[in-house]
Amino acid sequence: MPTPSALEELIGALRCLPGVGPKSAQRIAYHLLQHDTRGAERLARALDQAVKVLRRCCRCNNFTEAEVCERCLSPRRNPAQLCVVEMPADLNTMEQTQAFNGLYYVLMGRLSPLDGVGPRELAFDRLLARACDGVVKEVILATNMTPEGEATAHYLAEMLHARGIQVSRIARGLPLGSEIEYSDAASVAQALIERRSC
Repeated sequence: MPTPSALEELIGALRCLPGVGPKSAQRIAYHLLQHDTRGAERLARALDQAVKVLRRCCRCNNFTEAEVCERCLSPRRNPAQLCVVEMPADLNTMEQTQAFNGLYYVLMGRLSPLDGVGPRELAFDRLLARACDGVVKEVILATNMTPEGEATAHYLAEMLHARGIQVSRIARGLPLGSEIEYSDAASVAQALIERRSC
């Protein structure tokens, strides 16, 4: 018996998630349809709503519902420090440390020439404009300690140094090859405290 087209479409859609292959997508689809139709409906509504209302903050590039997010508007944050991270999940991990009170810029990726991701795709010009706004005194590069994250940090450091911006890099308190999102808060806090100049 052929698989209904709506089910095939659902399984195909679930495969866009990271780490979800054909078998996992099939299991998730069957679970939602057999055991959790309310959860499936809630998921559909939440995805639909998120796609419609979320946008990128014009200052930090993170997801928000407003033009400027609450964090960027907060008078309690130090606007002289700008921490650059790869992904929103990295920003969340940095915030959990409670070791940083400045502002952020989210790249939404990292340099990866083999995947066709260069400075233009990551809109480095927007970051440069943000860092050169006259308020920012230090840019802290908190990209992951992977080869791509290191290359991204090096490229950004060169670009920012050329414009007279003070640049530091989080310390290697994180294991080499690790990603900030999966590190414990204490390690991330220590890496931030022991950052070094680039």
